[in-house]
Amino acid sequence: MGEPSTAGSGDGARASDAPARDDEATGNPATDYSTALLRAFVRAGVRDVVVSPGSRSQALALVAASLEHSGHLRLHVRIDERVGGFLALGLARESGAPAVVITTSGTATANLHPAVLEAHEAGVPLIVLTADRPAELRGIRSNQTTRQDGLYGVAVRWSNDVDAPRAADAVETAVEARAAASLALAAVRAAVGAETADPGPVHLNVAYREPLSVAAPTLHEPIVGALPPIAGPHALGRETIELDDRARTVVVAGADAGADAEELAREAGYPLLAEVSSGARFGPNLVVAYRELLREESFGGRVERAIVFGHPTLSREIPALLTDPEVEVIVVAPTGAQAYDPGHRARIVGAVRPPAAVDLRSPEVRGWVGSWVFASRRLIEDAERAADPAALAPDVDKARSYEPADALAFAKAELAAVRAPITRPLLAEALWRYTWPHDRLVLAASRLIRDADRIVPGKRIRVHSNRGLAGIDGTIATATGIAIASQAAAAEAGNPSGVTRVLIGDLALLHDVGALLCAPGEERPHLQLVVGNDGGGTIFDGLEVAATAGTAAFDRVQYTPHDVDIAALAAAYGWDHRTARTKGELDQALSAPPGGVSIVEVPLRR
Repeated sequence: MGEPSTAGSGDGARASDAPARDDEATGNPATDYSTALLRAFVRAGVRDVVVSPGSRSQALALVAASLEHSGHLRLHVRIDERVGGFLALGLARESGAPAVVITTSGTATANLHPAVLEAHEAGVPLIVLTADRPAELRGIRSNQTTRQDGLYGVAVRWSNDVDAPRAADAVETAVEARAAASLALAAVRAAVGAETADPGPVHLNVAYREPLSVAAPTLHEPIVGALPPIAGPHALGRETIELDDRARTVVVAGADAGADAEELAREAGYPLLAEVSSGARFGPNLVVAYRELLREESFGGRVERAIVFGHPTLSREIPALLTDPEVEVIVVAPTGAQAYDPGHRARIVGAVRPPAAVDLRSPEVRGWVGSWVFASRRLIEDAERAADPAALAPDVDKARSYEPADALAFAKAELAAVRAPITRPLLAEALWRYTWPHDRLVLAASRLIRDADRIVPGKRIRVHSNRGLAGIDGTIATATGIAIASQAAAAEAGNPSGVTRVLIGDLALLHDVGALLCAPGEERPHLQLVVGNDGGGTIFDGLEVAATAGTAAFDRVQYTPHDVDIAALAAAYGWDHRTARTKGELDQALSAPPGGVSIVEVPLRR
């Protein structure tokens, strides 16, 4: 965020006392250029703009506010640029359309870097629009001036350093307006991968001279806008292949794999090893306990071919399988210049078709996929039986019995289940159970996503997680963007709007605490944060060094304990808060979340 302007600082705006005339040039180069640029973004299909306040970017911010007032876009204001960047990432991740995030110059631009990196690695379209000093103020230690062009390096698909507009008459204003419109369209096309099939972030660094703005013009006529389509895999030179009928094949679905992975597994008769954030964790061929089976020679040792979709990140067993020299690896990557290939030997293709002659009823196919599915079910059932009996579901047959002893036993079991303490697997399973297709589930990069991946059954729901770099930063902001975009789309389509739930650890919450702040006047989405609070980073307890490092040193620099009062934190930011210590309390909190924003705190043992 940039510091406010002061008299004589060189950053002040000379605002006009008279309102700008409707749809006409204002005579201020910064405002006129910003108007042309943002209107062109709307024409190119952009619907969301995120703004963090600052002096150098004021023309862009005021024009965005004007376009919001006329109903042409949704404007979101955030004080913290890092929060703004991840909010834009979440909006784009859910909608598929690039969001524009606007900042002033200086350190504000650097605070967007984490979101830019995640968008780069995850292939999420994002447009970063940073305001800058003009050429004559660069390189002289002018206030809030640094080298902004090229700031994000290889993490952006395209960048452009734009000279400060300086139109002196109507002709020059029109020329600059056309240039701004071309720039916006080029930025959107690069972000969605219209020519490259490689969507991701784009950086426009626009310089502005004083006077930095006047009142923004209003706009009443509609702007018809549509996103350009993404290029097909042919843009990357990737072929479509038809698979042979080799039986010992598995389908691996990593983050953002999508339903194509499940469809191939079902149509070809392959076991489906789908991570919880894959968007493919459903269907008859799903193997939940894939980790355990891959470690067994009778399963993992028999795999001859693996077909990979998405970005697997949640286990060690999958990379081990894909680096096995005895296993053929085919990676299906219709978009993205880079593809997941831990063994450096995969065949990268744009699409695959199932074998033309596959017989799903043949003993070979049924035996192969059935062995995986049934073995997985047995492992899950054995794990449930070995769990705390109080956490198991009561025997419903006893509830139907006329025997008093059976009725009493059922009542006791039901009460014990309600009072059962919450474990991490129980917490993960509960969120999965209470999420439906019209909802959204966001999984933070924490220990809890791995617990969910080990146990939750198949269910076709929309799951998001920032697994491009798997960082804990920006989780709440990303989830807020996802909630806003999904609920707005449902409202526009006349469909019921669900709740966005976030399964998040306490450190991920604290890392993004600034995202709890919402600007007054902005409608808060229906968003529920479910915080597993174990007092620190217990994910690091799984490191090998934890067994040998000194406890005090390890706790201080890895576990990083804290004693934050989350209830007080929620109250400070205006969020509803409740604590769930038992299964019954958790079920109640998840089944009837309050409207707006809320936090459910779940204390967990280390």
